[in-house]
Amino acid sequence: MPGRRQARLRFVTAARAAAPGRGVASARVRATNGPHPLPMPLTADPPRIARAAAGLTAGTMGAPVLMSEALAELATRGEQRRYRKGTLLIQEGDQGDTLFIIHSGKLRVFSAGDNDREITYGVYGPGEYLGEMSLDGGPRSASVITVEASVCTVVGRRTLERFVGERPEFAFELLAKVIRRARSATLSARQLALNDVYGRLKALLHGLAQAQPDGTQRVVERLTHQEMANRLGCSREMVSRLMKDLERGGYLVVEGSQFVLVKPLPQRW
Repeated sequence: MPGRRQARLRFVTAARAAAPGRGVASARVRATNGPHPLPMPLTADPPRIARAAAGLTAGTMGAPVLMSEALAELATRGEQRRYRKGTLLIQEGDQGDTLFIIHSGKLRVFSAGDNDREITYGVYGPGEYLGEMSLDGGPRSASVITVEASVCTVVGRRTLERFVGERPEFAFELLAKVIRRARSATLSARQLALNDVYGRLKALLHGLAQAQPDGTQRVVERLTHQEMANRLGCSREMVSRLMKDLERGGYLVVEGSQFVLVKPLPQRW
């Protein structure tokens, strides 16, 4: 199986290398042209982790997230690890029962087809956690990779079960998270089925844009056209053409690595 697809299947089990005997085998390292970027475990300091976690905020497709008190406490019971950019933490289809609580950096959730095309389900930052969908014992439903250098706490199923026994209210928080992500998946399926590429691009830009004092809206997250295409389920060439058309029409201005929406985007294109 040539190309990137073959490279993606060659992994090193990073969790066992970082923590022998822990039984955590879900964090794996994506193959690269050079040496494998093995995760570097950090010395745990539970009080420091809790204090830092409690005040962290981040974006999930542009929406700020505040880590709850219960999640910050759960983070003190796991193992904090540092991952380099491009480290594959979860491989779609694998068996796993670990939760990744994000302290810093960004993680991308995606699926890849046999033709090397990818679709991005979401990009998550500090205050979020990933991996809860496999806690039913089923295989991983998507892959997760670090977009930049990241620090996460890895929590195993048994630790989570003990924590829920002590803090049963966290079970409702976990359930609410699953419901929100199920709703998000439903919305994504609806957009793919009912909206054309421009409609999905418009929704993406509006979802990421932040209002400015001058009345414009600015997309501060750095996104390449390929990354946008992965989120929209289309080709990079299609995104590039639409963005260029919007720029020519005076709807959008590119300033460095950011996009500025200078006037409302048209309903259709």
